[in-house]
Amino acid sequence: MSSNPDIVYTDRSGRRNPEYISLGCDTLPVLKGRTPIQVYTDYMRSFRERFGDYLGNVIAEIQVGMGPCGELRYPSYPEANGTWRFPGIGEFQCYDKYMRASLEAAAMAAGHEEWGRGGPHDAGEYKQMPDETGFFRHDGTWSTEYGRFFLEWYSGMLLEHGDRVLAAAEAVFGGTGATLSAKVAGIHWHYGTRSHAAELTAGYYNTRHRDGYAPIARMLAKRGAVLNFTCMEMKDEQQPQHANCSPEQLVRQVKAAASAAGVELAGENALERYDEAAFSQVMSTARGAGLAAFTYLRMNKTLFDGDNWRQFVSFVRGMADGGTRPALPRCDTGHSDLYVGFLDAAKERKAPEAEGAATATAVAL
Repeated sequence: MSSNPDIVYTDRSGRRNPEYISLGCDTLPVLKGRTPIQVYTDYMRSFRERFGDYLGNVIAEIQVGMGPCGELRYPSYPEANGTWRFPGIGEFQCYDKYMRASLEAAAMAAGHEEWGRGGPHDAGEYKQMPDETGFFRHDGTWSTEYGRFFLEWYSGMLLEHGDRVLAAAEAVFGGTGATLSAKVAGIHWHYGTRSHAAELTAGYYNTRHRDGYAPIARMLAKRGAVLNFTCMEMKDEQQPQHANCSPEQLVRQVKAAASAAGVELAGENALERYDEAAFSQVMSTARGAGLAAFTYLRMNKTLFDGDNWRQFVSFVRGMADGGTRPALPRCDTGHSDLYVGFLDAAKERKAPEAEGAATATAVAL
């Protein structure tokens, strides 16, 4: 990267983000004569050769990373060094020379050479709110002919990248019995506005009047991949009003897009939660075969506190029963190997069942 800093994502001010190689050079020989897609393919092939005996049985699913944090998105809201802060709109990441060249070519093809000189000049900065910008405000530039052109190009580049990476994964892991999955970020802030600014900068062309998740779901269906979505535990009423959040509506939209495309939906929690409200919210989404699987993130020793562990046991049972939460017992020694009894009175005693459960992070339905 030091010899060619343009291979990483770059924002309007020239700030580089080394977390992931820019998708603008996916098919260009920028890595010592090889393309990023070729390198990704070799890595996956090496994984298959090393763990081939486990694929399809022990390793049931392979989540294919396609961006920062493994998610199919642009790094539009980097928290490092205080660059971004919730609920900021983020910034477009299209200023490395490869993305700029692609934008220029798209603008020429559209008959508007002037549109290819860079991203929107009025899109604001990372920490700003939509109404503070000319691009994202209620009737901003996002809804003009230029705005639609730019957003279609920007989101289209992300879709093409996802398809290329998944095509490589499909070629490598096809026939192994392992399912492919891809992670899509749950960007729920400013969902209640017309422009959905934070989603747009991340590469999801989703607005009040345009479904940005249907194209993603169709792309995943093409490759037989599971759509793994986050923020499954969140409720609208728990979010700050000024951020115009709606994680519940967002999850419903993604769930509908996956269903229409014939794609299995999996989920995970975004925050560290141990309470009944969070678990119940996940189960309401899972009810009626709504989720193929759920990954419980941020597991740590706090989970094994008495009340937290009992809530978690009830949650696991409910998910296994299709999202129907059973009555919460005081102890569980007679019906499963998940120990929940008498932890309050005997915290110094380490339950062997709890020790074994510490390694389990996913619930398959």
